Amino acid sequence: MESMESHYPEEGEFAPDFSFKTASGKSMKLSDYRGERCIILYFYPKDFTPGCTIEAKEFSTDNEKFESRGITILGVSPDEIESHFKFKEQMNIPYELISDADHRISSLYGSYGPKNYMGKEYLGVSRSTFLIGKDGKLIKAFYRVKPLGHSEQVMKEFGNSC
Repeated sequence: MESMESHYPEEGEFAPDFSFKTASGKSMKLSDYRGERCIILYFYPKDFTPGCTIEAKEFSTDNEKFESRGITILGVSPDEIESHFKFKEQMNIPYELISDADHRISSLYGSYGPKNYMGKEYLGVSRSTFLIGKDGKLIKAFYRVKPLGHSEQVMKEFGNSC
């Protein structure tokens, strides 16, 4: 397994920028939102798994509330674009899911690294969420996220920041 250098961005720093393709194939960068929108950037291990499904459902249910406050949700996992397309379709996910098959994006945010499951160590994505202000700076980082109730936790944390 190939290990990548992970960075844990600090609150108040500019969020590490990256490029991605939307579901419609449009090329974008995280910095395209700067000055326009706040961002919820959340990392999750795998489409269609129980915890990831709970988290996606909650963010989907609350998406309109976030959007009305000028907040855009972006989900990131190592799944391929085809898997994201099916996950979005089956779960009615209204926001973008970004494929990070090479772990480049998750490494920028310290969300990719050693994990342990039932005594076996492996490299993988840890569930984490980053709140990014309109200025492009990190407001808050959540590591070791528990999916149930996380969307509400994020809403409270954003407060009147956006």
